[in-house]
Amino acid sequence: MQDVYVIGVSCTAFGKQPDKTFKDLTREAFTEAVADTGVDLAQQIEQAWFGNCGMGTFGQRNIRGQVCFTPLVREGLFPQRVPLINVEGGCATASMAFHGAYKDILSGEAELSLAIGVEKTFFPGDAARTLEIFEGGIDQFDPQEWQAYYQDAGERSGKPFQVNAGGGTLFMDTYAMQAAYHMKTFGTTREQIAYAASKNHAMGALNPKAQYRFTVSPEQVLADREVSWPLTRSMCSPVGDGAAAALLCSERFLRDLPPRVQERAIRVGASVLTGGKYRDLDEPGLSHLAAQKAYAKAGLVPADIDVAEVHDATSFCEIYQAEMLGFCARGEGGAYVGSGATAIGGAVPINLSGGLVSKGHPVGATGLSMIYELVAQLRGECGERQAVGADIALAENGGGVIGFDEAACSVIVLRR
Repeated sequence: MQDVYVIGVSCTAFGKQPDKTFKDLTREAFTEAVADTGVDLAQQIEQAWFGNCGMGTFGQRNIRGQVCFTPLVREGLFPQRVPLINVEGGCATASMAFHGAYKDILSGEAELSLAIGVEKTFFPGDAARTLEIFEGGIDQFDPQEWQAYYQDAGERSGKPFQVNAGGGTLFMDTYAMQAAYHMKTFGTTREQIAYAASKNHAMGALNPKAQYRFTVSPEQVLADREVSWPLTRSMCSPVGDGAAAALLCSERFLRDLPPRVQERAIRVGASVLTGGKYRDLDEPGLSHLAAQKAYAKAGLVPADIDVAEVHDATSFCEIYQAEMLGFCARGEGGAYVGSGATAIGGAVPINLSGGLVSKGHPVGATGLSMIYELVAQLRGECGERQAVGADIALAENGGGVIGFDEAACSVIVLRR
């Protein structure tokens, strides 16, 4: 076993980009990740992990990464004969790619490995094809199982299960039921959810990579179009395109690099993946287990975390994940977020990138966009969004759903 370091990261701008192809986004993310190291290391890459969910909807259902990297190999920008593994895990896809590259280095199988996530979810004038991508995030073989689960959950939460009542995806309805249950059980308010949304839009307005770069007051969040009560549009992540990447290396490899590269290298304290199940509504979520394992591996406790990125597919998720990650007690997430504890300058700043609701959520790229943000935070390179004195960071990224659990969940700890 050996220490693993992130030495190069990249993230394209997120947004609706119909004129950019998968190959365009792949090229941009890869070349910028290499450039970020400050050294031309491309030809030394020994392994690559390519994350994507929706390319099959565009007609490419196999060898996705190989197809996207073919022009780069032909031009000599990416080495020939390098094995490239395609991974898919819903919204956790890019974190799975990161985990694969992490294990390459940890095991000694490779000295330099690439993780990249590339996604397009926007079809101009064809929302049905966008929905097709997201439908793969829930069981399509036995839908009666989750329908029965959600019907029961709807009765217990006081929000009857009703698919796409507000024109969103099924996932927004499941998040809405969880929010309603939390409100009923712990007294969480819509105003607290709105505060989380407003806070993250304010951060996104400062992020040049963000899809939405405007501020929204809590009052405006509450007055926005309802998607699925208690959630409004401003509380929900948008559809968009983008890519992100990271280069990971061993300590041995790092020692031979220039001092400037070594100074900017960020150590991976832990990378943990867990799998979901149909759990009881009162049982802790999957991310709680992932976080506990990550803390144990890294030798840390929640109070050690200086800055975090969490999977706020809706703004309620920031409230919930603050609890699951141990930043506050269960049931206190609404008050914790509403107090400003997760804002810049707060106890644990969360989603200073703008989060998914403002930065955007191109599914297969999201997890690595979190790594991009946190590496920049630990390097002190975030300008107005900078968390002062950040030494330890955490990323939580969930993908797909099994009941109220994510189908897969990743927690990654990074250290300066």
